[in-house]
Amino acid sequence: MKTKLILSLTLMLMIITAVRAQEPAGVDGEGFVRHWLVLAPIPAESEDSGANEIGKQQIKDEAMIKPKAGDKVMIGGKEMVWKSHQTTDYFVDFGQFVAGGQTEDVVGYAVAYLNADAEMKGLKLQMGSNDQAKVYLNGKEVLKFDDTRTLEKDQNAADNVTLNKGLNVIVFKVANQKNNWQGALRFTDKGGAAVKNLKVMATPQM
Repeated sequence: MKTKLILSLTLMLMIITAVRAQEPAGVDGEGFVRHWLVLAPIPAESEDSGANEIGKQQIKDEAMIKPKAGDKVMIGGKEMVWKSHQTTDYFVDFGQFVAGGQTEDVVGYAVAYLNADAEMKGLKLQMGSNDQAKVYLNGKEVLKFDDTRTLEKDQNAADNVTLNKGLNVIVFKVANQKNNWQGALRFTDKGGAAVKNLKVMATPQM
């Protein structure tokens, strides 16, 4: 009986260890951020107004937000909840995230906390989106796109950005007018090589 119990516990431990070993560290082999905190969908004030919506603040002081999973916020008289989300591809699929909710004429936020072992200067922050998008890095706006398009990798880049040693906060805001609603972010060096030695944390605490 004891032998069977020991074998069962050993097997369970091996399975848990194997699963954890397969879990992504937060960025994939191309450096795309795969773990996010997401708040969506936020209805736009009018149809086909993504360019206007991306310039507004659906959340006060949006550049400085640092949510945790389960945090609640009131937007337009409606209570919304931040939820942890792991993507199934290199991009955030907001339509998949809302699962049957409104996906057109909407805005969504995705926040990631990146931990760097050392300061990294001279990087590129690469963005792709469908449709309009804006990115804040550590409280400062670094990228903005205000037209419609389909998603591709690295459609816009902020040059010469710095990741601080320790905590770095990304606020990624994506608006959608019609059809797919997606966004993708990664860091590369000047030559385009992916930055992969980053750890994604669930909360803003170190």
